[in-house]
Amino acid sequence: MDAIPRIGVGRYHSSVRTAGVDLAADTKKTAVAVIRWELGRATVERVELGASDALIVDVAANVDVIGIDCAFGWPDDFVEFVSRHAQGARVDLSRDNGMDWRRRLAYRETDRFVLRRTGRSPLSVATDRLGLTAMHCAALLDALAGRIGPISRSGSGRVVEVYPGAALRLWALSRPRYKIDAEVRARLVADFEDLVPWLDIGSFGLAMIQSDDAFDAVFAALVARAHAIEGTFPVPPAVREQADREGWIALPSVALEALVDR
Repeated sequence: MDAIPRIGVGRYHSSVRTAGVDLAADTKKTAVAVIRWELGRATVERVELGASDALIVDVAANVDVIGIDCAFGWPDDFVEFVSRHAQGARVDLSRDNGMDWRRRLAYRETDRFVLRRTGRSPLSVATDRLGLTAMHCAALLDALAGRIGPISRSGSGRVVEVYPGAALRLWALSRPRYKIDAEVRARLVADFEDLVPWLDIGSFGLAMIQSDDAFDAVFAALVARAHAIEGTFPVPPAVREQADREGWIALPSVALEALVDR
């Protein structure tokens, strides 16, 4: 896993807002968070559970960048395979076969990038339970485009794909079972508040402890901030067109302390 340099990079803007969404297949498990960024400090302004698509669209229209925790697309190879299969064409095993072939179809280029950077592979949008949520995300991206304009799946606009679990790993905050154990989240929130005294979580710390969805939404908003200040790893030029179709996960390339203006 690559270490994050403890420096600030990119461009800073005062008095801006970023949002994060922990998207689920069902609205009741979807959470949204908003963070306001000012000189020397940041404040969690809002955390809401059971967030509808309409609410998320309204939030997106009033923030600078919004990070959504869900795959923005499917692997090119998987899409080609399904299309050929639907047409009755034979399975193409000319490049590889067996598990190598199945893994190539299962994962996007950004998933492989995340694995190389963090040692952790995202869920496969093609073969894991993420598929239903990705269908939800596709409809949400259309709704967002109708309100704020075209959406770049590679993250060059105001909407970006994020993966809080990988960000936690890069920021040395990842803890086993944090998604399923409130006691683990309570310790993690306490450690996090000690680490970033410039961020005022306020009463929303309780929501982060009680709900892993709220917890991930806040961290999605933090990654959105990193992306806004050019503190995420860029899309390699060689896979730019692929990322525009498949989506691209924005991974933080700077430490947490670099997110706040000084």
